[in-house]
Amino acid sequence: MGMGSDMYRQQILDHYKNPRNYGELEEKTYSHAGENPMCGDEITIDVQLDEDDEVIERVAFRGDGCAISQASASMLSKELKGMPVAEMRELDRDDVIDMLGVDISPMRVKCAVLAEKVVQDGAEIYEGEKDLDKTTTEDDDE
Repeated sequence: MGMGSDMYRQQILDHYKNPRNYGELEEKTYSHAGENPMCGDEITIDVQLDEDDEVIERVAFRGDGCAISQASASMLSKELKGMPVAEMRELDRDDVIDMLGVDISPMRVKCAVLAEKVVQDGAEIYEGEKDLDKTTTEDDDE
């Protein structure tokens, strides 16, 4: 691992210690929670969509967990602002790992992708495609 990898590690630590968009939206289109029981990560994400429900206007998250899960949620919250919902729904684990910029061990991938799964599941619940009472967990594959 070279200096570039150290830079990304510093970025992850910065997002963990100083999370962006941390908190709760008063006006939200939907809110969804998820957890990674293996690591103890918990994340709730609030999303406010534009009036046509096509573009993400605002995002906030709150929760607790390891540095990877919380930094990933912070970094993702920045990326999601202004993103079309259709594009958000197409994000996958590789997009999130690329965003983090470091190699993630197989045990930590579920920590890294929790926020992505929570925001996508929340959109599916909002659009009536998923069970309303379902909490996202790290074991969910689709």
